[in-house]
Amino acid sequence: MKATLVRVGNSRGIRLPKPVIEQCGFEDAVEMEVHYHELIIRPSRHSRDGWNEAFVRMGACGDDELLDRAAETGATWEKEDWEW
Repeated sequence: MKATLVRVGNSRGIRLPKPVIEQCGFEDAVEMEVHYHELIIRPSRHSRDGWNEAFVRMGACGDDELLDRAAETGATWEKEDWEW
């Protein structure tokens, strides 16, 4: 499929047909990358996508232990007297 570059201010843009947008799952934003002189456009992922499922899997495997015990008990410097 060929597309024509159109002027958008001082830049150029490409108009994507609606079926292409739907097939690719594009919404309001996309991620773009140039790789070996080729433009790769992907649907934009939301931050922390899949984290809930990963946490559930970690819990099921017993891999959800707190690694920073200081965070659990509080840091020692908080218990010391401060002089101003």
